[in-house]
Amino acid sequence: MIDPLSDIAGLLRPRAVFTKGISGAGRWGVRYEDFGHPSFAIVIEGACRLNVEGQKELRLEAGDFILLPRTPSFTMSGFEPIIPDLIDPQAGAAAGDIRHGRQDGPPSVRILGGYFIFDSDDSSFLVSLLPEQVHVRGVDRLSMLVELVIEEAAAERPGRELVLTRLVEIMLVEALRLMQTPDAPAGLLRGLGDARIAQALRQLHADPAHPWTMAALAKEAALSRSAFFDRFVRNVGAPPMEYLLALRMTLARNLLRQRDIGIAEVAERVGYSSASTFSTAFSRFVGQPPGRYTRGMTDKMTTRAGSQP
Repeated sequence: MIDPLSDIAGLLRPRAVFTKGISGAGRWGVRYEDFGHPSFAIVIEGACRLNVEGQKELRLEAGDFILLPRTPSFTMSGFEPIIPDLIDPQAGAAAGDIRHGRQDGPPSVRILGGYFIFDSDDSSFLVSLLPEQVHVRGVDRLSMLVELVIEEAAAERPGRELVLTRLVEIMLVEALRLMQTPDAPAGLLRGLGDARIAQALRQLHADPAHPWTMAALAKEAALSRSAFFDRFVRNVGAPPMEYLLALRMTLARNLLRQRDIGIAEVAERVGYSSASTFSTAFSRFVGQPPGRYTRGMTDKMTTRAGSQP
């Protein structure tokens, strides 16, 4: 049966864009504005403070891994009081390794990290299912994955983009599944941490085209309809049928991007009895009919291909 976490990670289509090393010494502090793209970092040595907007301050130490699926505004600094320098994320991306604070002598912290993008038109829905911040301490597998990402990004070997894409996917899943607990924030991981709700989620992802009803899903979870509905909303953060609709529309967009699949076939594969019924649902959800969406994607891909050297 399909694993929902792997399914969501695949639908997000993460791909690596940029990696770098960051170090600091003495009095230092930097603030990044809302970035939007997912970012990650692992502390190689030393320690520092991290303040992510809307989250509790963290003390990052050697071996700590941090993942921000949305990357809101955040401040990173040493432990001495200082007014942080404002950093433009886009400008920072163009630079090589960065040293903050005192430029001579050994650093008090050394970090490897970077960012990637979710190449999905439905990333807002999919990312909403993930925690706003993932902080993991002392997991060697994550350290190894980050070092592999950094190493591969720095090289110009054949197959680089494919290797980076797979490494980032693995890193994403590895970090997220460590948060798959009943006390996680509402979303996919908390849902998977509840054995009853996890069973329903697995069924939805395994066969989204099935004519699911609330009663059928409640039966899969071995709960009454009212108990299942309340428990699903509390854990996942959305009603079951809304979750199913969003999942179907995400899959539909993914299929339409392939361009060699007709609208009627897409409709059937995501659970609609006719192309017209599917087109109505797609238009309401996406804001444009599937035909126009497909043409827009074709134009976008043509423009992107034409801009490449």
